[in-house]
Order: sequence, then C-alpha cells, then structure tokens
Amino acid sequence: MKKGKITVLFICLGNICRSPAANAVLQKMVDDAGLTDRFLIDSAAVGPWHIGDLPDKRMRQAGAQRGWDISHIARQFDASSDFDRFDYIVVMDEENYKNITRQAHHEKERNQVIRMADYFEHHPTYSTVPDPYYGGMADFELALDLIEDGCQGLMKQLFTGK
Repeated sequence: MKKGKITVLFICLGNICRSPAANAVLQKMVDDAGLTDRFLIDSAAVGPWHIGDLPDKRMRQAGAQRGWDISHIARQFDASSDFDRFDYIVVMDEENYKNITRQAHHEKERNQVIRMADYFEHHPTYSTVPDPYYGGMADFELALDLIEDGCQGLMKQLFTGK
C-alpha cells in the first residue's frame, strides 16, 4: 500500500472504453462508501493511440445512464513509474495481461497485475471484459455489466480478503 492508500490502476487497450469506465465505477463505489481518502484510482492504455482524449462517446453515454461519470483523460501505461505507484494493476483481457506483465522488471511487479475477470461474481462464463469499441451499444452495456461486477468483487476482496 502506498502512503496508507490502496492504489489501483485499470488497464485496457486504448484507455477510452473499459479502463476509464472501471476507474469511474470503482471511484464512485469508494466515494459512496466514504473511503475516498483511502484510495488512489487511475486508468491507462497499453498503447499511445488516444493519449489526451476523453473516453469514447458511447461509453460516456452508457455510463451516464447508470450514474457513472466516465471522464478520465487517456494516458499510456508507464512501466518506469506505474509499477511503483500502484499496488494493483487490473487488466481487462489476456492481451492486456501479456503486454503489461512483459513490461514487469521482476516477479513482484508481475504479481501486481491481476485480471478483472477474476473478480466477477455474477458472470462466471466470462473470462475477460470484451472490448466494445467496434461493437454497438449492447457491447458497451455488457462491458459495463462486467466492470460493475468486477469492481464489486474487487472491493469485497480488498476489504474482506474473500
């Protein structure tokens, strides 16, 4: 834990759909629980394609309908600092996992990288949060369903160890 805070970084391909949504969902859960001062939550991309951009308009719209403020500005993962800054690096799919763990300098850093799907409680048939970018609104809704489920499971794990 960094400076008494639980630090969580969400990762997806471009940091414009899944990871900024997870960032917003977990942040609101933490805020609603009165735990804001105990967490640092952020998100980042595997690649540089959308650095400086707002999240995809469709994700912002789908999130707003559920009460999520998905407004994170995209940035790229930086192995030289993010492994040190964050306790948990939560990836959305296997490609993200492979990419981020390849950048780890040692086993401790590799062990910080976890899969969002490992925290699903209500969607046991899913092993990833599929990228909705090339899909329709139903794909964004599914991504949010999975992200909400994963964030609830992650919160439970962080506070109960179960």
